[in-house]
Amino acid sequence: MHSLLKRQIRKFLPENLVGTPEMEEFLLAISKSYYNNDEKLEMIQRSTTISSKELTVVNADLRDKVEAQKKVFASLSKVLKIMDEDAIDDSNHAINPLKIAASIEEQAEKIIELTAERKELLKDLEEQNESLNNYAHMVSHDLKSPIRNMHTLMSWISEEEKDKFSEESKFNCSLVTQNLAKVDNLIDGILRHATLEAHEEEKTNISIAKLIEEIKNTIYIPQNIELITTGELPVLYKDKYKLEQLFKNLITNAVTATEEKKEGKISIEAIDKKDYWKFSIKDNGKGIPDKYQESIFNMFKKLENNANATGIGLALVKKIVNIYEGEVWLESRLEKGTTIYFTIKK
Repeated sequence: MHSLLKRQIRKFLPENLVGTPEMEEFLLAISKSYYNNDEKLEMIQRSTTISSKELTVVNADLRDKVEAQKKVFASLSKVLKIMDEDAIDDSNHAINPLKIAASIEEQAEKIIELTAERKELLKDLEEQNESLNNYAHMVSHDLKSPIRNMHTLMSWISEEEKDKFSEESKFNCSLVTQNLAKVDNLIDGILRHATLEAHEEEKTNISIAKLIEEIKNTIYIPQNIELITTGELPVLYKDKYKLEQLFKNLITNAVTATEEKKEGKISIEAIDKKDYWKFSIKDNGKGIPDKYQESIFNMFKKLENNANATGIGLALVKKIVNIYEGEVWLESRLEKGTTIYFTIKK
C-alpha cells in the first residue's frame, strides 16, 4: 500500500482495531485496489503511446473487415430473398435452412479448392515464364553473336574488295548486310517482347509531353514530317521503359507511313476519361489495307509492302497496353492515313 495512505489510516484507526484480522484483510483489499488501478493506468499510458499512423492503419483495416462482412451479409440476404420469392411462387417447395447452409458450406469448400489450384497454377506459370525469359536471353545471345560477326566480316570484305567486285556483287553484298541487320533487329524485338513483363522498373510520374520530346531526339524524323501534340498531355504514374517502348513504336510506325508524303503530319492527343486516358496517334500517311487491319497487332504480322518491318512493334504495343489494362484499335483508309487509339487505366 502507498506509504502516505497507510500512515493516514493508522493515524485515525482506533486502538482496538489495530492488528485485528478483519482490519488487516480490509487494508489488503485497499492495497489490491491500488495495484489494479496502477495496472489500468499503465495500460492507458501504453495505449496513448500508439502513433496516430498506427491507429489509422488499424482503423482502416477494421473498416475494410466491416465492409467485407456487410457485403457478405448483403449477398446472403439477396440469396435468401430470391429463394424466399421462389418459395412464394411455388408453395409446395418450402425453404430448408439446413439445406441452404449445407449448400453454402459445399460451395465454400469448392472455392477453397479452386483457390489452392489457382495458386499452384500461378506458381507453375511463374516458373515457366522464368524459364522462357532465360531461354530467350540464351537464344538471343547465341544468335546475335555470329550474326554480328558476319555483319562485320561482310563490311570488311565489301570495303577491301570493292575494286575487284562487279556492280552486281556489290549489290548482293549490300543485300546480305541489310538482311543481317534485319535479323539482328528481329532478335532484339523478340527479346523485348518475351521479357517485357519481367522488366521491372520503379514507377515515377512520367510527363508524356517530355517523353515524346525525348523520343523525337532519339529517332530519325525527316524534315518533311511535322510531329505535333494537341491539347495538354497527362502525367502518368508508371514505369518509363514500357511507356517509352509504347510511344516510340507508334511514332516510328507513323513516321514510316508518312516519309514519302510531301507534307507529312503526325498528331498526338490525349482525352481524359473517368477511369482511363484515351490516346490517339494520327498520321496522314499511306494507310493500312482492310485485310491487315484486324491482324496487324498480332506477332510477326506486317504489311506486304514493308520489307524492313519485323512484325513485332505493334504486337509489343498491344502487350504493353494490356499490361496497363487498356485496349488498342485503329482506323485507317488507304492514302488517307491511320489513327491508332489506345487507353491506359488511371
